[in-house]
Amino acid sequence: MKDALPLTGGWTLRLPDSPLGGGRVPAQVPGCVHTDLLAAGLIPDPFLDDNEVGLSWIGRTDWRYDTELAPRTTGHERTDLVFDGLDTVAEIRVGSTVVGTTRNMHRGYRFDVTGLLAADAPTPLSVLFTSAYAEADAVREKLGDRPNSYPEPFHLLRKMACNFGWDWGPTLVTAGIWRQARVEHWSTARLARVTPQVTVEDGTGRVRLDLDLERTPGGEGRRLTVLARVGAARADGARAEGTADGARTEITTTEARAETTADGAAASLTVEVPDPELWWPRGYGQQPLYDCEIILLDGDRELDRWTRRVGFRTVALDTGADEHGSAFTLVVNGEPVFARGVNWIPDDALVTRVTAERYRTRLRQAADAGVDLVRVWGGGIYESEDFYDACDELGLLVWQDFLFACAAYPEEQPLRGEIEAEARENVTRLAPHPSLVLWNGNNENLWAFRDWGWEGELAGDSWGEGYYLGLLPRVVAETDPTRPYWAGSPWSGSWDHHPNDPDHGTAHSWDVWNRLDHTEYRTQIPRFLAEFGFQAPPAYATLRRALSDAPLAPDSPGMLHHQKAGDGNGKLARGLAHHFNEAVDFDAWHYLTQVNQARAIATGIEHWRSHWPRCAGTVVWQLNDCWPVTSWAAIDGDGHLKPLYHELRRLYADRLLTVQPRDGGLVAAVVNQSAEPWTGHAVLRRIAVDGTVLAQERLPFGCAARAVATLPVPGSATPAEGSAKELLVVEADGARAFWFPARDKDFAYPAPRWDLSVATTGAGAEVTVTARTLVRDLLLQADRLAPGARTDTGLVTLLPGESATIAVHGWAADGSPEAAVEKALFCVNSAQKTTG
Repeated sequence: MKDALPLTGGWTLRLPDSPLGGGRVPAQVPGCVHTDLLAAGLIPDPFLDDNEVGLSWIGRTDWRYDTELAPRTTGHERTDLVFDGLDTVAEIRVGSTVVGTTRNMHRGYRFDVTGLLAADAPTPLSVLFTSAYAEADAVREKLGDRPNSYPEPFHLLRKMACNFGWDWGPTLVTAGIWRQARVEHWSTARLARVTPQVTVEDGTGRVRLDLDLERTPGGEGRRLTVLARVGAARADGARAEGTADGARTEITTTEARAETTADGAAASLTVEVPDPELWWPRGYGQQPLYDCEIILLDGDRELDRWTRRVGFRTVALDTGADEHGSAFTLVVNGEPVFARGVNWIPDDALVTRVTAERYRTRLRQAADAGVDLVRVWGGGIYESEDFYDACDELGLLVWQDFLFACAAYPEEQPLRGEIEAEARENVTRLAPHPSLVLWNGNNENLWAFRDWGWEGELAGDSWGEGYYLGLLPRVVAETDPTRPYWAGSPWSGSWDHHPNDPDHGTAHSWDVWNRLDHTEYRTQIPRFLAEFGFQAPPAYATLRRALSDAPLAPDSPGMLHHQKAGDGNGKLARGLAHHFNEAVDFDAWHYLTQVNQARAIATGIEHWRSHWPRCAGTVVWQLNDCWPVTSWAAIDGDGHLKPLYHELRRLYADRLLTVQPRDGGLVAAVVNQSAEPWTGHAVLRRIAVDGTVLAQERLPFGCAARAVATLPVPGSATPAEGSAKELLVVEADGARAFWFPARDKDFAYPAPRWDLSVATTGAGAEVTVTARTLVRDLLLQADRLAPGARTDTGLVTLLPGESATIAVHGWAADGSPEAAVEKALFCVNSAQKTTG
């Protein structure tokens, strides 16, 4: 059996002579230069104020990591030095020998160092990193430049693009040993690569295992045996003998055995599992996982072992033509799925700080919000196993971009070979995960070629089309044909249609954020909306922690630095002006921008969900942030939940009730994504501002599972168009929808009045608000009570006499809690200035 020795301790980072004055500091592996310098107290936190600007020199500096390798005492034939990730351009030295160089953050590397390790003393190991900018300059000199949406050269080397800044992220160009490093000793042969292809046919699960072997000279000519086993894991994904409730159950293990030829470098075998339990997305069924194990044997001697978990499910992409264009519908186990999705960016600008626990927390938050699909965006990274393991267990479908975003990428060497190796490695690495259901070629590059002026600027130079329509689909077809591939997002399926044609394939919708009111979402019914979003600032506690502005204002220095979008504040202002009068102060502006973000996303999702199955998915930009910033995220960079997050819980619930303008009138859309029919009666009330019921209708409805039903709103229940003094309320089985016929700035909101009570609990407090008037979009910002406090409730609209109880966690409600809560409560009625 091979021996693996982690290289996690004893590292130092050599400092440049200027500006840090030379010397060394302890280094963490995995880690990066920024985190090591922070730990040593040599740089300020780049997330605070505008510290980022003063640290730009780090990305333009060469760095060196040093440690020592233990004496070689093993009897194995071969010794390898293994790095799962080096960021990015590096030279590796063992003693005085250069054993290899790297130029790709998204790959692993293995170097044969047999004979280089001393037997009686430690051997020096050094990893020397060249500035990413220097590498980009060299590639530009060789291949010429290419168009790019941002003024940084991320497209000229294989490194996380958003390291170089984005319209939501800081420019922090990292270097370092960012994934695990180790020394491996082995003999005869090892499993160099294992690719499982998991299928289900006629009720039988099949795991085909394609293996690549590497042999030592002593292993050549030996006939070896490969043993494969597949057995049930726990229903909750844990590797143990038992079910999700802990009860033991009989484990059925099936196995297959194959022998390699004497000189074979590859092998393939298939394990069949009769009647496997199927893996389903959350909301459609359970997520059973099976342990899959490969053992490489030389006679009875074990040489190597590979263990992963797999899940049995089928996935297909329906792109069939119909009367509306051509579909884009994910089909899992034969079941068409409306994807309730979010876009994922790296959860920290310094990605090595994202732990397994943090991945699970963030993805658990996504699942709790009703999300069933997470798109890993192409300007980040192929995430760690911890990310995909959590998605497997939570039933979150994963759409994985290949790592190309918003730029033209040269197709010549040295990039082309790196990209193919990167693609093959990561398709293989992620193949075991049942949650992974789609490979996507790029983010916005096909669209950019058509609409962003690239074609003329390129003048015939390569720009990536050969990757997206040639290389990448070939790699997926050859390496893991069990999953569909799509060339890009947006992409209509061919050049016969505009790349961002909403009637074909995937679409992105950014006109609303950039220039239009969010009601314009209702003008289109895309087949699948893979990106759309609206900005809002982070939580108040996040702003106060990250910024020293006094006072805070939309245009105070720190606020502006932590707004990375072009004309971001101008777009926020224009978005507010469509609906609201001027905010009464900064706190009200902060609240109203968060309300407008939630309203915008609700307008889109409610409209598009009501048009299922024509529209088969919405993927909100974005779930998370990588630092404290004004952005499109639902969860801010400190982990605080914005009102948008709570709104997603309503919008992505299995059962959604919404009022939609349609065909010159209104309809109540009953959206049922659950597995059971939804039947009952909808109660429609036309209500005056003072709470008087002006008309009431009770309409029966029946909605099949995974379907939508629409109920025309009778004229008696329809508020007069533009009325400032009445509204429509629709209710069914606890679900509720509102329709206000006038915009907020034109609506006759009364001055808000409510009764307030606060009761302490073991976890914090319960705040009960009883409305004495109509109260629109009441919000308790718990982080104003205590920076770490949180609530389970977002925006709530109350009619006169109605109450809402809001649980607050992490707050000691002592002293005068009602007075403190009053200062943290906001509503539309009082947040905007009155006119006239």
